Amino acid sequence: MLKAVLFDDEYIVLEALGALVDWQGLGIELAATAGDGLSALAAFREVRPDIVLTDIRMPGKDGLQLIEEMMEEAPETCFIVFSGFNEFEYVKRAIRLGVTDYVEKPITEESIERALRKALGRIGRREERRELERRWADSRRELLEKSVWELLALGAEAEAKWQSSFGPEAGRVIGVTVMAAKDEFALPEHPAYRVVRIRNDGERLAVVFHLLELPHSYWDDVAADLETAGVALGVGGTYRGAGDAPRSLGEARRALKSALFLQVKGVVRFADLGERIASPEALSEREEAVLLSMRTGNKALLMEQVDRFLEWIRSAKTDPEVAECELLKLIYLTMEAAKEHGEPSDGSPALPDESLPHVEIREAALRGALPEWFRGRIEAIADRAFRVRERNKHAVVEKARLYAERNVSRDVSLQEVAGHVGLNASYLSVLFKEVMGETYIKYLTRYRMQLAKSLLRQGLKVSEVSERVGYLTHRHFTEVFKKYTGQTPGQFKQS
Repeated sequence: MLKAVLFDDEYIVLEALGALVDWQGLGIELAATAGDGLSALAAFREVRPDIVLTDIRMPGKDGLQLIEEMMEEAPETCFIVFSGFNEFEYVKRAIRLGVTDYVEKPITEESIERALRKALGRIGRREERRELERRWADSRRELLEKSVWELLALGAEAEAKWQSSFGPEAGRVIGVTVMAAKDEFALPEHPAYRVVRIRNDGERLAVVFHLLELPHSYWDDVAADLETAGVALGVGGTYRGAGDAPRSLGEARRALKSALFLQVKGVVRFADLGERIASPEALSEREEAVLLSMRTGNKALLMEQVDRFLEWIRSAKTDPEVAECELLKLIYLTMEAAKEHGEPSDGSPALPDESLPHVEIREAALRGALPEWFRGRIEAIADRAFRVRERNKHAVVEKARLYAERNVSRDVSLQEVAGHVGLNASYLSVLFKEVMGETYIKYLTRYRMQLAKSLLRQGLKVSEVSERVGYLTHRHFTEVFKKYTGQTPGQFKQS
């Protein structure tokens, strides 16, 4: 039901109109009345009515002043004014302000109901227009989602149709990134990109069309928010052409699969998975599971996946020679993955003697002990690698932390830090959280905010502090600072 308010300094008018008008019959609730301008404005702000009926002259704040202030706050409100026979100049000003109608005194039931019906007609037309606009917007959104879905499926073949649905901004797109999750997730709105969301059989996709370059720190903050929300998100590569969206989609799905397998919350980027695991053609799902387990440093999980791999070999009744090739290949791949845990600090070999697995596997096959030999080999590789990992992880993380702090004024990404310490980015991320108790992104943000507070206390300008702590835009720095401290940098500096 629509709401109306009634303002007049004559009590008898308020009482009469409240009783005479068939408010219910018109589909209107008379929600408040007031006899002076100040009380009227307070009632308006509390009720937020659809229709305002007001005397043109009242104590405290006259009707014209009221209308001006109310229109500024709620421009779609309908206003009906009451006027006396000698107030025509006031009426002309009210009409110029855009009131719906005016009623001359003495007010009759017929005149007020006629004005109310006029207001109802105007509101009805406005609602019809809104409904049409909503349907048009829904239709456009559906067309856009359909064209983006076709773009993900067909690539360059569907690019022309996508451009038509996307609109004029299609010419500004400088890159496309696909993100995939099993759960709902939110990306903040930003003028530097436009997001199209798609649901598909329990899968949640976000196709990000980049309009401007953004610093790594922006996406690092988004990743930290997703981790806090407990969402696992796979992120494909960013490609210049919209026609490469299918490639980014495939990568996003593989990254999500790895995140779910490793039970990682937050962002897993396809680019961080490593060359072999990142190649869809290189590995079977079972081989991928073994290598991912090796990277996590979780021996129980690794051996579980090894047993599953062996069971698959047996149940598939694989040809013995083919089985030998598969097992040998996985041994070598596991040795490569184990090297990511680092070299021993004492100079001893990183791995047990692995120079002759191709000879040992033949001997094990002849003895009928191929599964036992394979499992033992993997376990030996893991034991040595995980011991090295435990000895080295604190030194590696300390080196990474110091590098990040020394370069805090730049947009230093996890990938850059991982390159500095000679590790895969995903692996460094796991180690960093183990040692520091928080992710690299959260640590770096916390360090930046602490440094920013110190610099602001020293009297530096906000723009200068923003640059010194590695934020390329003042706006982004302000958003992060307020999220972290509850105040804007300017408010913090003043306090």
